[in-house]
Amino acid sequence: MQHHQKQLSFSFAFILIILAFISGLYTGYGNRPQVDQVAALFNKELGKPATVDFEPFWRAWNIVQEKYVSTKPATTTEEALATDEEKVYGAIKGLLGSLDDPYTVFFPPEEAKAFQDDISGNFSGVGMEIGIRDNILTVVAPLKGTPASRAGIHSGDRILKIDERSTQDMAVDIAVRLIRGTKGTTVNLSILTDGADEPKLVKIVRDTIQIPTISFDAGPGDDGTEQQGLRKDGVFVFRLYNFSAQSPELFRSALQRFIETGSTKLILDLRGNPGGYLEAAVDMASWFLPKSAVVVSEHFGGTETPRVHYSRGYNIFNDNLKMVILVNQGSASASEILAGALQEHGVATLVGEKTFGKGSVQELIPVTGDAQMKLTVARWLTPNGTSLSAGGLNPDVVVEMTREDLEAGRDPQFDRAISLLTKGQ
Repeated sequence: MQHHQKQLSFSFAFILIILAFISGLYTGYGNRPQVDQVAALFNKELGKPATVDFEPFWRAWNIVQEKYVSTKPATTTEEALATDEEKVYGAIKGLLGSLDDPYTVFFPPEEAKAFQDDISGNFSGVGMEIGIRDNILTVVAPLKGTPASRAGIHSGDRILKIDERSTQDMAVDIAVRLIRGTKGTTVNLSILTDGADEPKLVKIVRDTIQIPTISFDAGPGDDGTEQQGLRKDGVFVFRLYNFSAQSPELFRSALQRFIETGSTKLILDLRGNPGGYLEAAVDMASWFLPKSAVVVSEHFGGTETPRVHYSRGYNIFNDNLKMVILVNQGSASASEILAGALQEHGVATLVGEKTFGKGSVQELIPVTGDAQMKLTVARWLTPNGTSLSAGGLNPDVVVEMTREDLEAGRDPQFDRAISLLTKGQ
């Protein structure tokens, strides 16, 4: 009997030990690092920075997986829930959003394809460049002869809604895709203009956008001559609308036409020019600057050495050249590079209004085989070291253009440029 009791005691003790062991295993398993508790994802720590604690992220991930209930209507629970891939993409968007940079954005596969179509020129839309100013989606410039221009959109107009969607905290690339669409369809924009108390609704019918590059314009009060671009007062005028791949050759042809007229007075109109290729701006500046003169420099993050872009030294003009560049708040990016270089090297006088201030460089980087991010990787600085993102360029001669001037067909900025070149004031 006593022997039997000893066996029972031993068996009970053994069971307690086993239970304690199992309990310990369970407790330890439950307390293992949060990343180890995520079983359905691959490469969870591949490329992980050594100094960043990702425990809070994985804790949040596991809590979502365990407790989240979708409020979206769906026929099945599975249809209402985001996939693990969509959650990862959402996390990347949140990471880039924390940088508070409207030009840095993540493109999941479908959006990446749409972006590639856009930069290939395969789109219909309204014909305007947009950006972020003071955290508000703003029109940089409407393009000449486009639906936006015909609808009365102007540089500086703020876009508060696209159809029924608020643009607050909206990335530029998202706004672009919402505004673009099938030819013949309508997009409704809620626009707040300078000096207005309330926004107005502007309905614009989308069309195929044919983007001009250069035009020759005698300006108000002059019907021009047979030599296109040359006014009767001897001032040669041409307007550059963008810095496209073909713009350097067209710019060279315009300068050749200017030289053939025998004029020494030149107006280059960059108002409403949203920019384009950096190399185009460098090439254009090279016609006015000696070899090795700094056009612009790119400053990168970390310890990477700045990249300086120098004039190619075409430098075909002598000291007799008198040049004015017209700028406004629609002059951005490559426009600011060209205007800033010629201003700071003493070649041209800037007339008009402060430029937009788009002085950053974006790089399109693959994240997966079919997803990409567009990341700001550098800042542009003028030859004197002024950051173009720090508020834009200040003109040498400030002349405002009011909406009343536009509606009445007046151009006080152009008139002042003519006066400077013909009267010296």
